[in-house]
Amino acid sequence: MKKTRLLSCVLIAVLLASLCACAGGGRRNETPAPSPPLGSAAQTETPPSAQGNTSTQPSTLPSTPSTPLPTTPAQPPGDGGNTVEPTAPLVLSGEVTITFEFVRQTGPASNQYAVWIEDADGRLVKSLYASRWTADGGYRTRPDSIALWAEIAGLASMPKPEVDAVSGATPQTGIQTHTWDLTDGNGDIVSPGEYIIYVEGTLRWKNYVLYSGVIELGSTPVTVQAVAQFVYEASDRYDALTSSSPENAMIGSVTVSFTQGGY
Repeated sequence: MKKTRLLSCVLIAVLLASLCACAGGGRRNETPAPSPPLGSAAQTETPPSAQGNTSTQPSTLPSTPSTPLPTTPAQPPGDGGNTVEPTAPLVLSGEVTITFEFVRQTGPASNQYAVWIEDADGRLVKSLYASRWTADGGYRTRPDSIALWAEIAGLASMPKPEVDAVSGATPQTGIQTHTWDLTDGNGDIVSPGEYIIYVEGTLRWKNYVLYSGVIELGSTPVTVQAVAQFVYEASDRYDALTSSSPENAMIGSVTVSFTQGGY
C-alpha cells in the first residue's frame, strides 16, 4: 500500500516536470538582447537632422538685418529747407575820379586835352571833358588837336548842347580832377564790369600822349595808375618831339579811383 502510494507520487512528479519542460522549451534557447551599456554610442547618437543643426549652430543668434531708413535729401546750407531767393543784381553807386597834374605850355598848338570812358569792347560810354578851343571848332583848322577823342566822340556831328556839356576852358597849371558819376551818355547807371579811362593830350602839333587805365567797377573800391603812350611825329614846319622834350610834362601821372556810394 505504501509502495503503491510512493510510486504514484513519483509518477506525478515526473509528469509535472515534463509539462514544465514543454511549456518553456520555445524560449529556452532565446537569448535576450543585452541592454547597451550606459553612455554607449547607441544612447548618444543624434539624428542626422539634429547633427546638422548642432554642428553649424553659432553660439549666439545672428542679428536680424534692419531695414534701412529712407534718407532725406540734404538741403542747401542755410536755407532751412526753403527755396533760396535769387540774389538781386548789383547796382553800382559811387563815382570814379581821374586826377593828374597839368602843366600849361607856351606857344601854339598845345595845351589841348580830353577825358572819356569806353567799355571793355571799345565802345564810347561817356565824354567827361574836352578843351573848348578844339570842341568849338578848332579841330577844323587844326585836325591834329585831340584827334583820337574827336573821332571816337563823333565831334563833327555832335549837337551843340552836347559839345557845351563836355567842353571847358583850358586850365592853368595845377592838379586837375574829373569825376564820372557812373552814368552813360543817356544818364543811365552802367553795369558792373571793366571800363577804360582815357586821357589824351596834344603836346605840340602832331605829337601827343595817351593815358589809359582799366578799372573794375563792382562791390570793391579800387585805384589804378593809367599807362602813358607818347607819340612823336614831325609836321611840315616842326621836328618831332623826343622823350626829353619839356612838353612831355604837360599831363603828369594819371590816377583813376573808384569810390563806392550807398547801396
